[in-house]
Amino acid sequence: MAKARDGRLFHQGADEHYDQISALIKSVRGSDPDAGLYWMARMLEGGEDPRFLARRMVILASEDIGLADPQALLVAEAAARAVEYVGLPEAALNLSQAVIYLARAPKSNSVVVALGRAQADVRSGLQQEVPMHLRDAHYKSAGSIGHGEGYEYPHDDPAGVVAQQYRPDALEGHVYYEPSSHGAEERHDQ
Repeated sequence: MAKARDGRLFHQGADEHYDQISALIKSVRGSDPDAGLYWMARMLEGGEDPRFLARRMVILASEDIGLADPQALLVAEAAARAVEYVGLPEAALNLSQAVIYLARAPKSNSVVVALGRAQADVRSGLQQEVPMHLRDAHYKSAGSIGHGEGYEYPHDDPAGVVAQQYRPDALEGHVYYEPSSHGAEERHDQ
């Protein structure tokens, strides 16, 4: 049994806890701010730790919105800080603002997909040595063993971008990140 702020007693088992956070996340992912607010309010009124809600929103900001709206992570993180700084009941306003912002933001899971692809390559054993031109060349004897040789500094190029190999040979051509066509991510495709 748990006790709501108004003194009402209710039972919230572990299943209901996870069902409600699932409903909150799926509502925000589905771009429904009203449903997101309902589930957030229900959890807070049921005695949920606001830090748990804030952590889930920080995760959601990268997992479901990502680069489609890079500000989403900042909004979620600011709400999490506000929970620590302000506390309830006022921090419910900060959490509500985050829920509404995240629900209205364009969605992209390209960060999740990209990380999964890179992790799959690392876990498959395709790891290779760091190419010589990318190795640390700041110590005295580095140049004598070829570290940094052939590296082209991007800031020396007028475009600020230099086409050179940045991955081990075995991983050249592996594509991890593919931008979505949503929000800001579409504009940053190179």
